[in-house]
Amino acid sequence: MSDSSEFNSEELVNNADALNEMNRQVVEEFRANGGKVGGPFEGSPIVLLTTTGAKSGQPRVSPLVYFDIDGRILIAGSMGGAPKAPAWVHNLRAHPSVHVEIGEEAYDAQARELPREERDALYPRVVEKAPQFGEYQAKTTRVIPLFELTR
Repeated sequence: MSDSSEFNSEELVNNADALNEMNRQVVEEFRANGGKVGGPFEGSPIVLLTTTGAKSGQPRVSPLVYFDIDGRILIAGSMGGAPKAPAWVHNLRAHPSVHVEIGEEAYDAQARELPREERDALYPRVVEKAPQFGEYQAKTTRVIPLFELTR
């Protein structure tokens, strides 16, 4: 398996095929290694989030960094600060029932987009855990959404 660090973040934002290939490799590595991955995600807490495609109705698996804040599992729709949100955000808004894989544990969950006030209160805590998320927010005019995943 090739190392996902060979992918450049700007390329991923602008090239769906490259993003899909990197995601495929990360998902494969995650499942083969009990939830551990290398490359640019090494050492980061990763969740595999299975959403239902908003238009297609098909399952879509996205490897994402997650944040455990006060026992709550949060994910950020950053896409590296791109002008538009990642596809999984659109899918969650249409179909909030999801499947979550963290480590070797898997369960069904509901995704809830945090209202603006709650999001604004928690986003600085996300940035404390992963400073690049502050950079992502600074790069875009859109508000990067936060979602809570609840069993």
